[in-house]
Amino acid sequence: MFCLMDASASMTEPLKDLAKRFFMLLHVFLARYYREVHIVFIRHTSTAAEVDEETFFRGTETGGTVISTALEEMLKVVRDRYSPADWNIYAAQASDGDNFHDDMPRCLELLNEEILPVCQYFAYIETTHGERFNDTVETPVWHGYSEVARRSKNFRHAARSLAGRHFSGVHELFSADSAAA
Repeated sequence: MFCLMDASASMTEPLKDLAKRFFMLLHVFLARYYREVHIVFIRHTSTAAEVDEETFFRGTETGGTVISTALEEMLKVVRDRYSPADWNIYAAQASDGDNFHDDMPRCLELLNEEILPVCQYFAYIETTHGERFNDTVETPVWHGYSEVARRSKNFRHAARSLAGRHFSGVHELFSADSAAA
């Protein structure tokens, strides 16, 4: 299971906590179906790196957002350690939906051409404050990923706000239809 998290300056501690709960739910879901689940943590700002769990959730570096670096790091780890011929690949990504504008075409290319073909399931959750401007306007990531979700059976996305402080609706990411992907 690959956990990819935006750690840029706009991802506040409460948003990271919301993302952590999302990753825990996905882990519980997978543990119901598999005896052994390996977790790979990838944090990104304008660069990405595989990190340990403590750094993933508590690291303090910040910066801009270039999501493709996390997708590229995931592919590197898949190639190095988790051949799709031997492993079931699952990924979960959490972000506030911000991304460097010129990066979205690369993200969509990586998802469509390299990641989704080897991934059993890819879940994206967009975390929001419930008060920011982009909470009422479709973010660049949501816009791009919506097209991916329409075309791909193994890709789902959902948005969650801190205002609600719960995960009602996230069950759609883990529905029976998703499990069959």
